[in-house]
Amino acid sequence: MKCGFVTILGRPNVGKSTLLNQILGQKIVITTDKAQTTRKRIKGILTESRGQIIFVDTPGVHRPLNKLGEFLLDEAKVAVPDADLVLFLVDGSEPAGRGDKWIVENLLKDIKIPVVMVMNKVDKVKNIQKIEENLLTYKTLFTENIPVIRVSAKTGRNKDTLLDNIFKRLPEGEKLYPDDIVTEESMRSVTEEIIREKVLLNTQDEIPHSVAIQVDKYEEQEEIDKIYATIYCEQKSQKGILIGKGGSLLKKIGTEARTELESIVDKKVFLSLEVKVEKDWRKKDTTLKNFGFKSKDQ
Repeated sequence: MKCGFVTILGRPNVGKSTLLNQILGQKIVITTDKAQTTRKRIKGILTESRGQIIFVDTPGVHRPLNKLGEFLLDEAKVAVPDADLVLFLVDGSEPAGRGDKWIVENLLKDIKIPVVMVMNKVDKVKNIQKIEENLLTYKTLFTENIPVIRVSAKTGRNKDTLLDNIFKRLPEGEKLYPDDIVTEESMRSVTEEIIREKVLLNTQDEIPHSVAIQVDKYEEQEEIDKIYATIYCEQKSQKGILIGKGGSLLKKIGTEARTELESIVDKKVFLSLEVKVEKDWRKKDTTLKNFGFKSKDQ
């Protein structure tokens, strides 16, 4: 039996979370088309007859602009040395960029861990020659030949081929988790992420990156879960946008989040949302820590 840790690494918006959800056959990580959707390492666990893969989804790697950005980069850095295999996910619909080069030079160069390049979004390009040209730009980032697998995280194309290649490279070992466990995340954490996803999907411009969610109270009852949460933003103007005219946007965010949470817990959910301003929270160590963004040395 095989068992091991597989880190999914790549720049923002290449489809890391979408790929993990596709592999697991259910949604455990939120996905949007906005950068920094994933903010923490999240484990997704696949168990089958061949063994168990513990996937580690990481935030998109980019140059940090504030304390939060430094935390996101640390989350990706920490996940590499602990892995048995690294999936370097790239956007196959375009050539390699500075972000891809930075990841290879700073996180993947000289590591002893095997790396598999996963070309995502190849279904977006009809011209096969163009895909080959793009692939060459990624291959030249490495001094050695590494395996390349072309997939579509959105449709699941070549998912089985990818899993075959992963299992082939994992060490022998007994399962680390029970068969029915797909993630280590608590319902508090899942709730915060789902609320943040609905904020991301319903707002534009500067709002998404300046938002943090905190569940203040989670009461589990037999027939209903009662959840009280706060949406934090950095400016009063952002608070007004998040609430919306007559509270319309906040109500929409709450309704969408509640509906998805009910499908997860399979019972009624009461969700109370409040919006508060925490000025420049992304730049403050203490506030970041309060919101659960703790670096590896804290």
